[in-house]
Amino acid sequence: MAYERDDTAAFHDLLAAHSRLTGLVLAPDGTRLIASVQSVDEAGTGRVATLWEVDTSGKDESRLLDRSVEGDFDPAFAADGTLLFLSGRESRDVAGQEPGGDSLWALPESGEARRIAHHPGGIYAFTAAAKADVVAYTGDLLPDAADIAAYTEFRREREKAMVTAALYEETAAGAWSAALGPEEPHTFVLGPDGLGVSAGSQGLAGAGDTALSPDGSLVACTRAGTGCAPNTNIVVIADAATGVRRRTFSRPGHQYYHPAFTADGSALVCQRQREETYDTEWRVTLVAFELDTGEETDLLPEFDNWPWPGRPVLSPVPGDATLWFTGDERGHCPVFRRDADGTITRLTASGAYTSLCVTPDGTTLYALRSAIDSPPRVARLDAVTPDQQPAFLKAPGDLGSLPGTLTEVHTHADDGFPLRGWLVLPEGSSPERPAPLLVVPHGGPQASWSAWTWSWNPWPFAARGYAVLLPDPALSTGYGRRMQERGRGQYGGQPYRDVVALTDAALARGDLDGTRTALAGWSYGGYLANVAATLTDRFKAIVSAAGMWNLEALQTDTDMRAYFREIFGDPRTQRERYDANSPHLHAARVKTPMLLVHGGKDYRVPMGQALSLHSDLQRLGVPVGLLHFPTEGHTIGAPNHVRIMYETVLNFLDHHVLGMEWRRPAML
Repeated sequence: MAYERDDTAAFHDLLAAHSRLTGLVLAPDGTRLIASVQSVDEAGTGRVATLWEVDTSGKDESRLLDRSVEGDFDPAFAADGTLLFLSGRESRDVAGQEPGGDSLWALPESGEARRIAHHPGGIYAFTAAAKADVVAYTGDLLPDAADIAAYTEFRREREKAMVTAALYEETAAGAWSAALGPEEPHTFVLGPDGLGVSAGSQGLAGAGDTALSPDGSLVACTRAGTGCAPNTNIVVIADAATGVRRRTFSRPGHQYYHPAFTADGSALVCQRQREETYDTEWRVTLVAFELDTGEETDLLPEFDNWPWPGRPVLSPVPGDATLWFTGDERGHCPVFRRDADGTITRLTASGAYTSLCVTPDGTTLYALRSAIDSPPRVARLDAVTPDQQPAFLKAPGDLGSLPGTLTEVHTHADDGFPLRGWLVLPEGSSPERPAPLLVVPHGGPQASWSAWTWSWNPWPFAARGYAVLLPDPALSTGYGRRMQERGRGQYGGQPYRDVVALTDAALARGDLDGTRTALAGWSYGGYLANVAATLTDRFKAIVSAAGMWNLEALQTDTDMRAYFREIFGDPRTQRERYDANSPHLHAARVKTPMLLVHGGKDYRVPMGQALSLHSDLQRLGVPVGLLHFPTEGHTIGAPNHVRIMYETVLNFLDHHVLGMEWRRPAML
């Protein structure tokens, strides 16, 4: 029996239009909690941010912040309780310059917002000192620009001449989903007397990797290290007033992220990531640098959950070495507390947490909590109690009831390793009416199905009648070091076999129909979809979104080429992993109809991967479609495009899995 399609209330339309909680900040005195919310703009082609104040007691509804306007985003608090944020509000600075991008604004508890910093081309990250009137922000400069004035003049002359060309000598041409100019990110310090000197280029380690000491005297930032190995960066600690370096920290083959000063300013805590190489697996931990001695200490040496510990949140109490962090653990992303003696306590029993905030006395945490079956909500936690359930506060973002239920699937891999995954069951599935199954491997590959996702969400498929299996195969996070070792160097080997094992375990249920199955993956999941297409014909249809096809071509085109080559080697001298893992070498085996989804501005998995796969399948006579979004990147973000994407994929699955007539979406 085929499921009927009810397009009058499509769940993916609701999903695309829904408001999203994206961030949370707490005032220094703990009295004000501000949430950042993204909503669809009037045109329906983008999202606009607004700021909301959340009642910390949980009694009252949250409210749109007074004197804030649409387009205010990335909030943080200054030491005196003034709310800081980025915004593209139209105004001129004292020199009469046009803003030309997002500027830094301050909104006191009483009075109007005022712009406190502008940078040519815009500011895209900032941080404030905890105990001083000092702010550090990130903006671009050309490598040979003497100062901001010279850079401003260069931009003005370039725009006047209508030149858009760029000469790349050291910087990358693109990253993730955006083309980069020849400019490089720099950290600038803004004190009570105005703009200070640049603290130096951050390289491409990531916007926002900047921290100020509590008294505002030191600034820490990450940057690419000259002459270092391709997967190494350095942490720079400089005098905030002069820009003179005090210390640098680095380790070959490691990257550092998310620096944070302790409350007494004596140490710096960072996330440290050992990049995967041909011979070593990926490893992430938290480390502390003692500023006086330069000593580096691993804070999680025996923590075998193998989470990807998120941004550390340090106790605001001077002398207290407690910190909190999040990390994947068997399909969840709990909050963990690390005490001064190294004891680690898991504070939450379920769900996935982000955007941690701690009260001034260190007794209460606020965070955004989501799950596979729940979009982010504002939660309050006790900072000590293990395995607790959160108290939820009133804030935008509630999606209401979902079209199905959530359960788990467990089995063992062919090497005996225990495996698990989430299974979404549509309403009405039963042994008398078994549901078709869609298998959706995650991206990464170092990732886990633990949190709500807006970009490749299982519930639109459940609303159309599909059960959705979300497997965590080899290379998934949250299952110990052994899970990484099992998949190292074999992207299409053990991870694929784990996906098959979990698929077989799910289909042993009586309420699923093993004769009507499909597979759909994004990014690394798209790669696994391509691998599956060359290894099996068990699926009626396969969707590959932003998936890798030709690994040898990818290692020269991707923005992660140095990282990728470290894992797979030089194809001219180390062909083993390319030959064993690149699905394009087995194109002739593909028989299953495929739909490819790809963004034209994808620099992580460039568009050429989809074009190559599409060309191969057309040449071989395999039914294939290519849904191309010229203005999108590695994910599809515009609400109107999200609707089209889901509708196209769903119609493709209905046609090939359920035998329904093909329906081309109206706007295509």
